[in-house]
Amino acid sequence: MLAVIKKEFKSYFLSPIGYVVIGIFLFVFSVFFYLTTIQYGSVDLGSLYFYTALYGLIIIAPILTMRMFAEERKSGTEQLILTSPVSMVSVVFGKFFAAMGVIIVTLVISFMYFFIVKYFGNPNIYTVLVHMLGFILVSGAAISIGMFASSITENQIIAGVITIAFLVMTLFLQDVNSIFAYASIMNFYSDFPSGVISLKEVLGLISFTAMFISFTIIVMQRRKLVK
Repeated sequence: MLAVIKKEFKSYFLSPIGYVVIGIFLFVFSVFFYLTTIQYGSVDLGSLYFYTALYGLIIIAPILTMRMFAEERKSGTEQLILTSPVSMVSVVFGKFFAAMGVIIVTLVISFMYFFIVKYFGNPNIYTVLVHMLGFILVSGAAISIGMFASSITENQIIAGVITIAFLVMTLFLQDVNSIFAYASIMNFYSDFPSGVISLKEVLGLISFTAMFISFTIIVMQRRKLVK
């Protein structure tokens, strides 16, 4: 699995994708840093991470994931994966952790907002770390959705559209009708912006992520058996 993680993570930065993702994320972070922190003279960064997750992941998750399996299927390199001695579980998790690596790099850079606020006030580092934990978990859920979308089509654009549609649905359905609350990944991210770690939310996001990773593994295993 480690070899897959290294290969995939390196591929993000050997192409413009990694830099584009980090650039877009930091742009979204900066916009909401101004709107939620600077404008109100606040030292609370909870809203910054919440709104960046809410709106940023709709753009970032498809960019990070739409090529994962779809591109390899279209180019024919999928055969190398299907015939590789590396297990499909390792391949899928390797791709997932590589994408999460890009998210974590962005979060490390986002520490600059904490230091900017610290220069003018006294933000709580523990609370900021809780915000980041929640951001990582909700990002993992979004990445897993994108991976699954990429595994069921050979067209990157279609994979991206499916991911965006699903994320929009899961992010905003709870605002339409409360019956859809448990289908929304942001429903499991309501306590993190307050600096509170809720076991229910942690398990909810991990379960959501595990479900879509499992779906991806099943799809790829079936393709391996067919081949």
